[in-house]
Formats: sequence, C-alpha cells, structure tokens
Amino acid sequence: MERLTLNPDLMSGYKDILTEDVLSALDHMVELNQEQKRLMQKRLERRAKRLSGDLPLAFLPEEAVIEGTDILVSDARNGRFVGSEIPGDLKRQWIQGTGPAAKPGAPLESSLRNVAYALLSGADGWMFDGEDALGQIKSMSLDNQRNLKMAIAKDPLFMKVAQRVSYEMNIWSKGFLGRSIVTDWERQLDFTTIIFRARGLHLDDRHFCLEGGEPFSASIVDVTLFVVNNYKEFLKREASIILYLPKIQTAEEAAYWNRLLNRLEDYLNLENGTVKTYVLVEQLEATFQLMEIRAALGLHFVGFNTGRWDYINSVSDALAGEPTFINPNIEAISMTYAYMATYEDRVRCAVNTPDLKGNYVLWQGGMEPNIPVGSEEGVASSMEKALAGARREQAAGASGKWVAHWKMVHIIRPVWEAMKEKNQLGRDFPALDYSESSAAALTLLEAAPRTIRGARNLLSVAIQYGNAFLQGFQAAALKPADFFGDDNILYLMEDMATGEIRLSVLWEWLHKAGTLTEDDSETNCKKGDVFTRNLFDRLLGEEYEKLLKAKDKDVHDDSKSTTLPIALEIVRRYVHEPLKAPWYIDLLNLNLNNEDLQEALDRINLYYNNLKQGIRMTENLDLKTQLI
Repeated sequence: MERLTLNPDLMSGYKDILTEDVLSALDHMVELNQEQKRLMQKRLERRAKRLSGDLPLAFLPEEAVIEGTDILVSDARNGRFVGSEIPGDLKRQWIQGTGPAAKPGAPLESSLRNVAYALLSGADGWMFDGEDALGQIKSMSLDNQRNLKMAIAKDPLFMKVAQRVSYEMNIWSKGFLGRSIVTDWERQLDFTTIIFRARGLHLDDRHFCLEGGEPFSASIVDVTLFVVNNYKEFLKREASIILYLPKIQTAEEAAYWNRLLNRLEDYLNLENGTVKTYVLVEQLEATFQLMEIRAALGLHFVGFNTGRWDYINSVSDALAGEPTFINPNIEAISMTYAYMATYEDRVRCAVNTPDLKGNYVLWQGGMEPNIPVGSEEGVASSMEKALAGARREQAAGASGKWVAHWKMVHIIRPVWEAMKEKNQLGRDFPALDYSESSAAALTLLEAAPRTIRGARNLLSVAIQYGNAFLQGFQAAALKPADFFGDDNILYLMEDMATGEIRLSVLWEWLHKAGTLTEDDSETNCKKGDVFTRNLFDRLLGEEYEKLLKAKDKDVHDDSKSTTLPIALEIVRRYVHEPLKAPWYIDLLNLNLNNEDLQEALDRINLYYNNLKQGIRMTENLDLKTQLI
C-alpha cells in the first residue's frame, strides 16, 4: 500500500479484513479518488447556484451526451443501451431487510448477532448497511466488514451465534405469530440474498487517507473491502455480488460508479457487470435523470429503490433557495403526498422501460420503519398501517419492500406471497414524460398541517438521533419525548436519513417564515403565526429538558452530560444558520469520539467558516493525530 495511510493499530488489529490482497486493491483504486473529489465539488457548485436562483432544476437536453459516457441522453431515455439481466437470486425480493452487521461497543460474539438475525429473518434479501444505519465511532466500519466476511464464510463462531439466535427468534415468533419462523437454521442461512450498501460519494473514510492527509473516498474503501474479501466465496456458491449505491445525484456520478466497479472487476479478473447494483433514488436531481442513470451503470444495474426520508431531505435542500417552498409536518409527507407521488410514479415508469435486449429492472419499495413492540392496541394499529402501505406499493407495481426490523419480515411478506409472481418486471406503464409540467410536479406542494406538535416531533427526534449517532447508534428506535411511556405509540427505527429531513424542515420553517396552520394552547400561538427564531428556541429548550429528564431506556444517562449537549448545539446551529448546511451528518461526523462541548463548538464554527468559503469539510479531524 504505497499511497494510502492507515493507523498502524488498526492495521494490526484487522489483518483478517485488511489483507495484502485488499490493501493492494485499495492502492490500485486510489486513481479514482481525485475524480470523486471533483464530482463532489461540482455538487457544491450546483447547489450554490440553486441557492442563488441561477440554476433551476431541469431535465437534461435530449441531444446531450451523458457526462462520463458516450451515451446520448435521447438513447438512454428510449432504452437504446444494453443493461443487465436480473440474476436468479434477485428475481424474487419480496421483502428486503436493512440494518448494519455490527453494533457499537459490543464483543465480537455479541456483534455477530446482528448478521444472524438478518440471515434467519426469512427476508428474501438483506441490505447490510455501511452508511446511514452503521455507527461510525471508533472502528465500526471495519467491524461491519469483519462480521460480514465471517458470516459469508460461515465461520464457526458465527455458526454458533446463529444457532443460539434461531432459538431466541422462535421464542418471539411463537408468542407473536403463533408459529416458529426458523425450522432448519443452517439451511435458512442460505435463503436470504446478501446485499451491501456502501457509503455514498459525499463521505470520506474515517481511517484511510492519502499520504499527506488528503481525505480518501469512503465509497472506494467500502466497495473494495466488501468485494475483495468476499467475491471468491460468492462465486463458489454461485451467488451474485450485489451493492446498493446511495445518494447518487446525476448520471455523471452513476458513470463514475460504473468506472469504479469496472476498474475493480478488471483488477480481480472478473467480467465487467459481475457486480450488480441497485440505486437508491434518494436525490431530487436523480429523479430528473432516471433512465440516464440506468444507462450509465449499464451491465451493473438491476433496480431502483424509493426511499422516503432521504428523498424528502433532498427536495428540501435542492429548493432551499426558493422562498415559497415550505414543507408541512413530516408526518404529512407520505408516499402519496404531491411531489412524492410524482417521484414514485417516475421510478416505476423508468424500471418498466426495456433496454435494447428487452431487459426490465426491479423496483424495491420504500422503508417500513415500525417495530412490533408495544401495547396490543398500538401494535395492531401500526401493523395495519404498515400492511396498508405494503398493499399500496404492491398495487403500484413494486416487486418488494424494505423493512427496518427482522420482526416485520413475516408480517409484511404475506402481501407479496398473495401476488404469487416473483416480481412485477415489465408491467405496462406510460413512457416517461420530460415536459415542463412533469418537472414542476416533482416539486409540487399541497395543503397540509404545519403545527407546534409537528415542530416538537421534529425537534425531539432530531436531537435524540444526533445523540444516538454520537453514541455509535446510527440506527436507533426513537419517538418524540411526549410519547415516552405510552406503549400505544410505537418506536420507529430511525437512521441518518430521518435526522437529515427533520433539520431541513425546521430550517425551512424558520428561514422562509413558515406559518402555522393551527392554534396551539401551550404556546398561545395562533393559526397564521410565523415560526420565528424565538419560538424555535423556546421549543428547543423545552424538548431538550424532556430528554434530560427521560429514563435511561429512552435517553442513556451517560449521554446527558457528554453527547446530548453536543447534539443540542449541532441542532441549534444548523437551524439558526442562514447558510443551510448540505448535510446534518457532516456536523455529527466532525464530532464523533468527542465528548467535550467546547471542542464541539470549535469544530462547528470551523465547519461553517469553511462552508462560507465554498469548502465542505468531510475529513476525520482526529485521523492526523492518530497517525503521528
């Protein structure tokens, strides 16, 4: 490894995944780091132009060539390109679970339980997360890779853990479902298709950097470690190597991913297109370029996923400079809400447009965040809503759905079992339209509540999520503080995406003078009152006090004098600052492994001082210290 630097302690402690083969491959992939930085700078420049009103959102010119390829936009839109056939282990993906393969601060045997739950869940696929749901404190990104490698290789320790977990899962299922869900645990480990979500292009790795300290792409690290460590085992069992690619904004970025995968495949003497990819449609810009993204990824591409939370955040961020665009309460923005319905419709039309060989691609529906734990009444009500959402997506043409907890797999799965078909490839939908009216519909608002109750919910969960993130729990079961102790209101599994959108909506309300749609007796606010900074500060203080008084079950006591005050200051500064930060995760990442409030305030100031100069800080500030 000639051009990369890593903390020597990590090198010695993770020799099982940082093998000579892996390090050589990473060194080979270094060439792509500069281009990743260039693409992220282009993002910032586009964002700045949108904020100033100089770059309206629009479809690409039909006669243009997709940057980074030789494909005409018109050819991409009309399916005049060669894509991938859907491999056998992806043809039925009725239910995909999501979650990390590791948990913070846990011994290896305990941490491996995450993978065991996933692979014994009965899900058709499991997206093991390296991004929004994976804590990044200490060396968790490497723990995640280690656990996956052990599970894929069926390491004896993992098999021991899986056997024990299968017994525990059946105890729950007999009580809740009236039957066992694991009959032959060893055989069931092979049922679920393993999928890995790499970190997006907007993130840099926390452990690797180039010589001299230049940040190194987390995307390159994640993909290289996952593929190099596991491709031989996948090929031996004739299983596909599958990735989820997050946060893609443009077809040019998709073309970069295509080159990244081709370069790695060439290095490993694999045929181009061996690695298959889903793309999470999480960014508004991407919805303007769906067919172009398909074409740019070519032989690697197998499907889209419609993720709700990140997408709402991207719409809010893309329209931060539009004074009249103000979202309502987050609870009102369902998949049938104005601009969300248009987004989903474009995705389903894009997947059912054939390529030159007649290949269609998959549409995996969005997230079901419920956890079936609570009062009998609360669980019954939430499960009926979850089933209704699944039925709606299936009727709309999705080939499957995501769930955020293994307990939801057998609750939602019967919706697709009733369909009987493995997927819904090739359903007849209209061709995508590229008119001005179609573009306008992607940012269309509709009347919906904007209330003090909604603001409290946004604030409470945003602070809690920031605190959980800083504690290492990037996936956390949360609900607003006013509902602590109320078992009729279920906890929802939240990840980074839900934190992002909550602060984006609050920023809109404050900086665009959002008006309330209802009276509120507690604050004496009236319908039509503007959401002011004083009102925000009052609600922030009140919600924070509730968290300080919460029981350890909801807010860990050891966080109340360490990470919780830092989360509070990040939320306060993000919403106060007139220059909207592009990502909540930026401010959280800068403060990982830090529990000193003054240090956190200094880092927050440093971030905004750089942002005002057009520079987005993405590096691990502690890495250089670790390398000395």
